[in-house]
Amino acid sequence: MGEKVEVSKTYGTTEKAGVDVQSRPTTSTGKLTLRLLMSIFAAAMGSFQFGYNTGVINAPEARIKEFMNATSIARDGQEMDVDTQTNLFAVLVAAFAIGGAVGGLLAGLWADFFGRKKGTLLNAVIGIGAAALLYFGRMAASYEMIIVGRLVVGLNCGLYTALAPIYLSEIASVNIRGALGVLHQLFVVSGILISQILGFPEILGNNAYWDVLLGLTAIPCVLQLIVMPFCPESPRYLLITKGQEHAAQAVLRSLRGIDNVDGEISEMRIEAEQAQSEAKVSVIRLFKKRSLRMPLVISIVMHLSQQLSGINAIFYYSGNLFKGAGLDESTATHATSGVGAVMVVMTLVTIPLMDRVGRRTLHLIGLGGMAVSSILMTVCLSLLDRVGWFKVASIAVSLLFVVFFALGPGSIPWLIVAELFSQGPRSAAISVSVLVNWVANFCVGYVFPQMQKGLMSYSFVPFTVLIILFWIFVFMFLPETKGRTIEEITSIWRKDGDEGDKPRSESYLVSYQKNPNSL
Repeated sequence: MGEKVEVSKTYGTTEKAGVDVQSRPTTSTGKLTLRLLMSIFAAAMGSFQFGYNTGVINAPEARIKEFMNATSIARDGQEMDVDTQTNLFAVLVAAFAIGGAVGGLLAGLWADFFGRKKGTLLNAVIGIGAAALLYFGRMAASYEMIIVGRLVVGLNCGLYTALAPIYLSEIASVNIRGALGVLHQLFVVSGILISQILGFPEILGNNAYWDVLLGLTAIPCVLQLIVMPFCPESPRYLLITKGQEHAAQAVLRSLRGIDNVDGEISEMRIEAEQAQSEAKVSVIRLFKKRSLRMPLVISIVMHLSQQLSGINAIFYYSGNLFKGAGLDESTATHATSGVGAVMVVMTLVTIPLMDRVGRRTLHLIGLGGMAVSSILMTVCLSLLDRVGWFKVASIAVSLLFVVFFALGPGSIPWLIVAELFSQGPRSAAISVSVLVNWVANFCVGYVFPQMQKGLMSYSFVPFTVLIILFWIFVFMFLPETKGRTIEEITSIWRKDGDEGDKPRSESYLVSYQKNPNSL
C-alpha cells in the first residue's frame, strides 16, 4: 500500500516501481447495491431540481403578471402598465440565470471545501429557503419575494450543475460511469417535463395554485435531506482531496458489495499523483498562455452555441410562441409539454450515439438542423395569416428544433471542455465556460421578450444567423475527440518545452484546421 507510484507524463501511462503495468489489480465493477442506488437517487434529485426550475416559469406567466398588477393596485391604487409587467417578468426569469452564474462559479470551491455529500446537503437547505420565498411571496403580497426566490433558486441550481455530476461520476464504477453521466442530463430534462405537466391549467397552472407550482421546488431538496445522510461521501474525494485512504476503501466496499477494491484504490492513487504533478492554472493564465487560448475560445463558443441558439426562448416562452401561432392559452400550455417529452426521448437516443458518431459530428448535425428549423419557424410565423395549416406546422417545427438541440448542443458543450484541457487548467476552463453559459442564459431571458415584441414573427432571425456562424466555427476549429486520449487532444495546441520556448509550427495548426479528422 505504501509502494511508490510513478507517472509517465509522455504517454499518460502508469507503472509501479519494479512492477509490470499489467500486474496491477484490475478495476472492480461490483454489484448494483442498494446503497449505490440510494446515492444515485439522492444526487439525481439535484439534476431534477435544475430541470424543474428551468421549465416551471412557463405556465404561470399570465398569473404572475396578474399578481404583479393586483399588488401594484393594492399598494398605490394604480394599475401596472403592460411594459412594466413585461420588464418585471423578464427580470424574474433572468434572476434565475444570475443566481446560476454565481452558483456555477462557486461550485468547485464549494464541493472541495464542504465535500460532495455535505455540500449537497447544505445546498438542499438553500433550495428549501428559495422554495419558501417563491411560495409565500403571494401570501405576503410581494412580487419582490418571488424575484429574490428565483435568484436564490438559481444559486441553488448553479451549485447543482456541478455537485450532481461530480458525485455521480465519483461513486460510479467503470462499467456504469458513462450511463450515470447521461443520467444527470436525463433527470434535468425529466424535471423540465414534470414542471410542464404540473403547469397545466387543470392541475396547478391556474390562479388558485400557481404559487404551489413554484413552491414544489422544495420536494427534491427535502428528498435529498432524507436520503443523502444514509449515502457515503465520494470515495475519490476522501482519498484524493482528504488523503483518507482507509475511509475510501470502506466506502467502495459498501458501494460495490465486494471486499476487493484494490484496483480502484490504485487508480485513485495514480490520479492523486497526476494532480500533484501538474500545476493548477488560473483563469487569467488561460488567456495569457498561447497553448491554452485556442481551446478556451472553442470552449466558450461551444457554450455560446448552446445558449444563443434560441433554445431558452423555446423553454421560457414556448407558451407565448404557441399562443402567437393562434392557439388558445389552454392548448398552448399543453403543447409546451411536448418540448419536455422530446428532450427526454432524445436524451435517451443520444446515449449510444455519443461514442459511435462522435462529438464534433453530432454537434454539427444538431446546429445544422436547428438552423433549418429556425428558418422554417420564421417562415411559418410570418405567413400564419395566409396559410391556415402553418399554425400546426409552427408547433411541429419548434419540436424539431428541440430534437436537433438535444442531439448535440444540449449536452456536448458540458463534456467537451473537460476533453480539451489537461488536469492543470481544466478547473479554470470549466469555471470560465460555466460563467459564459449562465451569462448568455441571462441575456436571452432578459432580451427575448423585447426582441419578440419588436421583431414579432421574425424574432428567431438573429438566432438563425448566430447558429450559422457557430456551425462554421465548429466545422473549422473543433477537433473530433471521440476515441482520443486527453494527451492526443491537448497536443494540438501545446508548445514544445517550457513556456518560454517557441510554439510548434503554425503550419501544423493550419493543416489541422483544414482537416480536423486528420490527426
